[in-house]
Formats: sequence, structure tokens, C-alpha cells
Amino acid sequence: MTGDAPRAKRFPAQWSSGSRATAPSGTARNPLRPQALLHQAAQDAARHVVPTGLGLDNGPMRERMVARLRSEGISTPSLLAAFAAVPRHRFVDTALAIQAYEDTSLPIGLGQTISKPSVVARQLQWLFDGANASRQGHLGRTLEIGTGCGYQTALLARLAPTVISIERLQPLHQMARRNLDALGVPGVRLVHGDGRVGHPPNAPYDSIVAAAGGEAIPEAWLAQLALGGRLVAPTAMPGLAGQALVIVDRTPDGFVRQVGESVTFVPLKSGIG
Repeated sequence: MTGDAPRAKRFPAQWSSGSRATAPSGTARNPLRPQALLHQAAQDAARHVVPTGLGLDNGPMRERMVARLRSEGISTPSLLAAFAAVPRHRFVDTALAIQAYEDTSLPIGLGQTISKPSVVARQLQWLFDGANASRQGHLGRTLEIGTGCGYQTALLARLAPTVISIERLQPLHQMARRNLDALGVPGVRLVHGDGRVGHPPNAPYDSIVAAAGGEAIPEAWLAQLALGGRLVAPTAMPGLAGQALVIVDRTPDGFVRQVGESVTFVPLKSGIG
């Protein structure tokens, strides 16, 4: 342990609520950047030094990451256990693997990055706070928009009985399949397709989480959200240069939206590549 002062808890965030989402106040100057531009990710990696003597597959490295998440307010035991179990270094280039357990985004190719562990944890914690997940003790039938390299998918596989994950870029879809197959991750269906339309054949979903943000949450996602389900997605906000995480619950009376802090995710695009 070091003599550094304790880090302030960031979870749970304070929301604004109601049928209309409003931009969070006081957050635009310092947005979360879970998917930084590639040169920023490289700079982040260069600034971090991981203690020597710990192998990449050594449990204590992941435990350090989990302890940091716990200190920041992540509280669901199964979520913390998933972070402790999934080897993040297996989802990044070997040249960057030494940075895998620091709280930084790292490039995975095609202009994409793997999100910071703290932001992934935050989104998944909010899913756990949804009505269905709270009642069931797991995330239920889950739809992930944006598979990327498959790291969040591997976490979801430990938190939900059924996971459908969509990726629009064929090379990333194939990368994720290789990564997940190499680890023997069960209970996941990977789809190469347009994430904006969701995946109707397996709807409705108790949990929907997106790793890309658009001008608004697609109607298709809302239509595929189960009663009592929760959706977490970055969305452009009026008066904000970037995006904010928006949380949507489907209730018997309709959709209830809450707005979290500012973030910067890659843009949500249509079509496949």
C-alpha cells in the first residue's frame, strides 16, 4: 500500500430524472473518456508503470484493479468477481499487455479502443441497479452493442445467463470470437451486424449496454427492452460538446430516463464493415 490519500468514491453517480433527459451540470469540462483517441491511449500507456515481479497472468494484478474499483464505489460482489476473473491482458496487443490492469483505454485497431475498467464497471453496475437485475440477482437476457475486442462481453458472460453481442466491423467481430474462444467463454452469441437495429430475434432484453453513442437512443433498442429492463448508453446531449451516459428504465407507465456524467465514446454508426 502507498501513503496516497484515499480516492473519492465516484459511484453511484447523482442523476437527473424524468421522462426527458437533461444535460448534467458542471461536468462538461472534465468528461470521462473511456475510449480515448489512439494517440491519447498511447500517451496514457507511456505514463503508467506496472510494478515488476508480477506476471501478466498473476491474480494480484487483477486484485489491485478490483480494489481500485471497490474503493470508487463498485459494490456488486458478482461484478467485482468477474473483473477479478477475466484476464484483460488477453484482449489487447501483447505490446500493450503490461498496461492492461491500469485504469486506461488501449488501442485495439481500426481506430477503436478498449474502454477503461472504471467506465466498464460503472456501466455494468448501473445495469445491476435496474429492476429486473435487482430482483433476479443477475443481468438476465443481455444485449451488448459494440463487441469490440470482447472484454466486456467476457465480463457479461459471467453476469448474465444469455448474452447477445453485436459488432459492425468484421475484423473486430473475428477478433472477439478468437479471444473468447481461446478463453472458453460460454453462453455468448456474437453477431456481425448493424447495432443500431439491435437484435429482434432474441428480444426482449433485461439489460442493454452500448459502447458507442449517437444523437439519440435508437427506437429499436427501446422497443427491445423488456418491462423492468434497463438500458445504459452514451448519448449526445444538448449544450454539451460530447455525450452523457443515459440510463433508461422500462416501467408499466413507460420509459424513465436518467442522465449521468459526461463521457466521450466512439460514434454510433449504421451499417457493417
